[in-house]
Amino acid sequence: MMSGCIPAMDPVVPVGEAGYAAIDGAAQATPASYSLQAGDILSIRIFDEPELSQDEVAIDNAGNLSLPLIGDIRAAGSNATELAAAIERAYGARYLRNPRASVAIKKAREMTVSVEGQVNLPGVYPWKQGDTLLTALAQARSPTDVARLDQVLVFRTVDGQRYGGRFDLQAIRGGRMPDLALVPGDIVVVGYSSLRGTYKDILQTAPLVGVLRPL
Repeated sequence: MMSGCIPAMDPVVPVGEAGYAAIDGAAQATPASYSLQAGDILSIRIFDEPELSQDEVAIDNAGNLSLPLIGDIRAAGSNATELAAAIERAYGARYLRNPRASVAIKKAREMTVSVEGQVNLPGVYPWKQGDTLLTALAQARSPTDVARLDQVLVFRTVDGQRYGGRFDLQAIRGGRMPDLALVPGDIVVVGYSSLRGTYKDILQTAPLVGVLRPL
């Protein structure tokens, strides 16, 4: 069932301290400044060139901006300062002498995390600074009765590299392991206990106490 949720998942996912180390390594690889992405709406100002400035321009699904004269320029993956420098180079190469550009984010695309598997309300949820694994599971209305609480997987992708770790929810709730800080784009998958699932099916289909029924 896990492979159905994450088709490309490595069958060996680090657990315990190794899991935290893997995810922490991904967090350290995350750029400190905001990386622009498709759907962000920007304000582009070219100083002393009002006809080239744009009050609102969106990064398209391919990750590009379309600007006067220079056409498409790559924006996704850069921060605002890096994009401003790229715009200056593009205009300076053919059209302007010593251009100066500024980039401001007018509206960022909503940042989210996904919660899948054995939770009561799987889905994609808004992310905010400080959100953790427990926060995400609370938004998903907690694990189901048949969830495997020591099989909570977290996947994170940074610069095309996938990271993953396996976490014990009971240990986190009990304070024996730290709660994991999440970042936008994280995927949380809660595992399924086939044994507990069998017991639950029996209880639901055999409500009479003291009656043995074949499995």
